[in-house]
Order: sequence, then C-alpha cells, then structure tokens
Amino acid sequence: EGKADTLTECLIKRFMYTRRGYFYAVPVDRPERANQTEFIYWQQAHAMDVLVYSYERIKDSNPTLAQTYEGYFNQWFANHANNWYKDENDDTGFHNEFTDDMCWIALTMIHITEATGDEKFIEMAKTLFDTYIEPLGYSDDEGYWGLPWKLDNADRNACTNAPGCLLAAKLFKYTGEQHYLNVAEKIFSFWQHVMQTKLSNDGRVEEPPLTYTQGTFGEACRQLYGITGKSTYMTMAQKVINYACTSNRCVDNGILRHEGTSMDQSIFKAVLIPYAVNLVLDEACRERYRKSILQFLAKNADTLWENLNLAAYPKIYCNYYWAEPFDESTVASMGAMVSGASLMENVARMALALKNPTAINGITTSTSDNGKVYDLNGHIVASDATRLHMLRPGIYIVSGRKTVVR
Repeated sequence: EGKADTLTECLIKRFMYTRRGYFYAVPVDRPERANQTEFIYWQQAHAMDVLVYSYERIKDSNPTLAQTYEGYFNQWFANHANNWYKDENDDTGFHNEFTDDMCWIALTMIHITEATGDEKFIEMAKTLFDTYIEPLGYSDDEGYWGLPWKLDNADRNACTNAPGCLLAAKLFKYTGEQHYLNVAEKIFSFWQHVMQTKLSNDGRVEEPPLTYTQGTFGEACRQLYGITGKSTYMTMAQKVINYACTSNRCVDNGILRHEGTSMDQSIFKAVLIPYAVNLVLDEACRERYRKSILQFLAKNADTLWENLNLAAYPKIYCNYYWAEPFDESTVASMGAMVSGASLMENVARMALALKNPTAINGITTSTSDNGKVYDLNGHIVASDATRLHMLRPGIYIVSGRKTVVR
C-alpha cells in the first residue's frame, strides 16, 4: 500500500490543480504549464480514477485524507473536469463534441458515486448518456447499432463503443431500466461482429491493438456477464484482456509496451489496469486467466518500482515504458504518471482483495520489497524496518512511505 500512496501523492503534488480538481499535462514547476490544459478533458477521467481507487483503499484508515479527496471530486465536478468544449445549449457543462470523451467522464462519475455514495455524480452520468451520447447512435445497413466518434464524424470506432457499452451496462445496474441493457447488448453485438469480420478474432478489439480499448471492452463484457450470466460475455472478456497481457503487440519483454508519448497514448495503460484487476478478482473468470494476469500485473508493478528514482521525491516520475527509468532531462508526462499510479493503486487493491481466503488459491502478489529501507539517494541502507533505530537521523523510504528517524 505504501508504494501506491507514494505514487498517488506524487501525482497530486506534481500535476494536480487542487483548487479546481483537475490535472495539468506537465509538472507544477514547468514554465509552459499554463498552456498545458486546454484540450485535456477525457484524460481527466483516468487521472481522477487513480484518486478514487486511493480513496476506496484509505477511506476507513485515513478519513482525513479521504475527506480531502472528496473535496477534489467535488471541485472536479464543479469545474466540469476541465471541459474545453463550449455549448451554449448545454446545461450540464460536460457536453463535448467527442462521444468517447463524454463516455469516459461519465464512467468516472459512476466510479465516484460507487466510492462515496454521492448520487449527483451518477445522475449526471445518466443525463449525459440520455441527452448527448445515446441519441448519436445509429444502425448500419446490416442492422448493427453503434455510437459515432464525434459530432461531425460518423465513424463508429472502438475507442467510443467500448466505453459506451460499459457505460450503458453500468447504468442498467444502477437504474434497473431494461433500455440500458438493450443498448449495451446492441453495442456488444456490433463490436463482436467487427472483431469477427475485420480482425482475426484472436482477441484484438481494434487494429492496432491498444491497451485502453482492450481493457474497456473486456470490462464491458465482464459486466454484461455479471448481469445476464451468458457465458459468451465472459469468454470475450477473458479473450480480450488476456490478449492485452500476452500479445507481443501489447507487451514488450513481459512489460506493457511504450504506446507513445502523446497525452492520449501515455495514459492508455491507466485504463487497462483496473479492468484487468477486476477480471483477476472475478471468480467467474477461469482460474488460469486469473493466475496468469495476476502474475503479469505483479511483474509490471515490481519492474516499475525498481526503475523509479525514489530519492527525487516528490518528483518521482513514471516513464512511458516501466522497464526503463524516466529520463530526467525530459519533461515528465501526466499521462505516464497516471498510468504508473494506476498500476500501483490497482495492484495494491488486488493484493488486499487476495487476502480473502476465497480468492485465487495458492497465488499471492510479489510486489513487496520485504521492508527494505532506502535513503533519499535510492540506496538500500537496512534490510528491514526493524533496524531503523540503528540509522542516523534523517528521512528514509520504507515500503514506499517516507519515514523520519530522529
């Protein structure tokens, strides 16, 4: 948990505009920071999701910090998640010309309600879907219904229909209204048809395969299985998420690959990770998938941690590729930081859940450094925390947490 705390804290300290609840593309001390927010909207959803996962983990053990997070959620909501699109006829403040952007923002709103119980977030998600998202959908000549990418582009791509399917499924779970389930199943049928006719049906959701659409469509399928019990959905969930964790199109030497340096590309992994963890924790998933994905995620988390410059706290930046350290001569990316923080938060969530004796038999995560104590230069100075009293006064890092020895 300490490692998750460290990276989430660094994300907030280095990238978040706390008074408004949203995030900048570059760190606080960069002179170009003022110009690095204009078109960052859908990415706000995944950055805020990291804080929501942290909130869920610490709300009982650290209610003061949890209350601070609740303030961020409300500021994020009040400032419309930094929505750059202006529509004079929009009463919500969240309407955007990109359908997928609205889907991502709505999904994070649902996540905040799930975590806090505050229903204003999910009610807004419902309004966005009913008013601006679903009305854009249309059927093609073959009768398959899907959502277009944006207002002036009718292309129905995976980056829109994967979150659209998931959003409709989650709204059904919240409202119980059959209409939402019908929409989710229509989108699933459409995208299953796309995969079968345009791809090799090997688990790729799109070409090229990108982690965020793999994870999101997999989670949509997992949710649909939970609602309907139809094995087709779980089979698809396993196939597409397993593809993201095993294919050399998505993985480089056992670690999720470098998908690009743009703000979009760098944040893709932050979308996959929590949905991969959800599959690991779902007992309906076949055990061989659960075990292999768990081990894959744990290896990624270990590798990321080993390549962080802990001595630079709070400038502990995640690289685009976790098997290599961040190049400190370059400008750190909020997207890359969010992806790394999402990995650590969700692997911590997975590890805590697996303490449950009904979880996967015989499997534990390997994300512990056995309590080793580091100085601020990143050197190991003690083999475990019981030896702190032998150290000189100063600040050390134990299990990812700053510890003061006096």
